[in-house]
Amino acid sequence: MTIIIDATSTLVRSAGIKNYIWHWMRHLRKQGADVRGFPFLDGYGKLDHEASSLSRPATMARFALIKSMNEIGFPPLDWLIPDADIFHATNLMRRAPRRAKLTATIHDLTCWLMPGVHTPANVKADLQFAENILRRADGLIAVSENTRHDAIRLLNIPPERIRTIHSGIGAAYFDAGPVWRDRPYALYVGTIEPRKNLDTLLDAWALLKPSLREEFDLVIAGPRGWNSEKTLARIEREATYLGYVPEGALPGLTAGATVFVYPSLYEGFGFPVAQAMAAGVPVLTSNNSCLPEITGDAAILVNPMSAAGIAAALTRMLESESLLADLAARGRTRADAFRWEKCATESLQFFRSVHGSV
Repeated sequence: MTIIIDATSTLVRSAGIKNYIWHWMRHLRKQGADVRGFPFLDGYGKLDHEASSLSRPATMARFALIKSMNEIGFPPLDWLIPDADIFHATNLMRRAPRRAKLTATIHDLTCWLMPGVHTPANVKADLQFAENILRRADGLIAVSENTRHDAIRLLNIPPERIRTIHSGIGAAYFDAGPVWRDRPYALYVGTIEPRKNLDTLLDAWALLKPSLREEFDLVIAGPRGWNSEKTLARIEREATYLGYVPEGALPGLTAGATVFVYPSLYEGFGFPVAQAMAAGVPVLTSNNSCLPEITGDAAILVNPMSAAGIAAALTRMLESESLLADLAARGRTRADAFRWEKCATESLQFFRSVHGSV
């Protein structure tokens, strides 16, 4: 069984989906699967969320090929994947193969649930992806049970066609040693964009008693996203902003935090939260979407729209060493359920089922 996975996300500025594809393909190969990257992406390099894994000319050539395929249907996808038994598409694809079985991963449905936190171009692209790929797929993976239910409800996809397979956490987080800063800190990691709700986090931080704000820093790490100018200006005044932190430095930065705080308005899986738990860091996050599913009993959950609620929960955590220790231990136990090895094993079973070989 030959599985061709669309790996074009490795060529763009991306966080969650690039992380998923990069780790997922490697662990599928470790399971012995015949997995190849599309288009001609079998040997892409290190994980860099800010840049393409290939040179600029090689990247542009592949984008030209995908644009031609999507817009005029030439060359036909089947010409480029003649040996494929399964083609796994991502959201840059608009054409489905005729011969190979078609699968895809659904990461979240926020373009349907919260279109205002995306650019119009992103909303349009996701609607096209749903119509051309998701509704035609022979099988689909959802990265959380919450995302699976969203897809069933919003896209009217039959439940039996969607299987929940949780994403994994990089091994470096489980083994991370803390990188200490000048003062203890609460940490947020993620793109600076409206969906991440950072203005409410800043409001909450301002509500903390002065003694806590003098003892702890609020550290925010992540690249600039769309519609982020006003939020970034506040971050630079009211917190410590590190900008984009390379993937190799994130485990240590995460492990060094006293608290990881992530008041997102909606998540499909929530990589930063799962990574913080794996690193043994107590987590404060939202009580919505997949986040209660991913954290289980290992995090403090709050209404992300309540700055007062976030501030009260942060105060409770920062003032209680026993609570922090308990949450850290629970988080490590919970994170163990999200290993890439487990994700790859379940994914390979899924592919065999779609292919009809089991």
